[in-house]
Amino acid sequence: MFYDYHYFYFVGPALLFSLWASWRTRSAFKKYSQVMSLRGLTGAQAAAEMLRAGGISDVSIVAHPGSLSDHYNPSTKTLALSEPVYGQRSIAAIGVACHEAGHAIQHATHYGPLGIRSALVPTAGIGSKVGYFVMLGGLIFHSPTVVVLGALIFSAVLLFQIVTLPVEFDASARAKKLAVDNGLILPQEREGMDRVLNAAAMTYVAAVVSSLMTVIYYLVRAGVLGGGSRRA
Repeated sequence: MFYDYHYFYFVGPALLFSLWASWRTRSAFKKYSQVMSLRGLTGAQAAAEMLRAGGISDVSIVAHPGSLSDHYNPSTKTLALSEPVYGQRSIAAIGVACHEAGHAIQHATHYGPLGIRSALVPTAGIGSKVGYFVMLGGLIFHSPTVVVLGALIFSAVLLFQIVTLPVEFDASARAKKLAVDNGLILPQEREGMDRVLNAAAMTYVAAVVSSLMTVIYYLVRAGVLGGGSRRA
């Protein structure tokens, strides 16, 4: 199986897509990290202003180590901004910070998909740790039933990733609109912000495609889809 060309046929293009999406995100972030905002707000200041505009006063904004490690934690109401975002005055920093503030606004307004995604976190964690190895074990022991069981477990990851798509797209849409409406960036700076957030959104699409093709590959190899069973 480790030399199975079917794996590269099914999963290879998805992995290339993921690598391209990751490269595009880092490239756009690097480019627009060099473009300073005309208003001169840092990422943390932009996030704070966006939260205030949304009537939110109970969310903490903290610096977080790493690069592109930005996230919002609904359970602690903490908006963590990475070092290249928190104190930087670039279009990229403001875009990312406003995107994460968008998640906080989703939480405050009880945006449905965000709640569903939060509820799916435990099962997605189990699916990512267990599902793949159950599918692999099913192939090794030539058991289509075990492969299907593993696919069902791993599907928790796929479901989580699918629900994540509207959550991320909505947060970006809120960020793009509210950043301009509230004067955090000027209209002529919107293009740079769009490029950063649109590139980041593609990484979530790539994750869905990669997980979907992984499940399809194992089901095909087990003979559950597309014909008879093939030996590993």
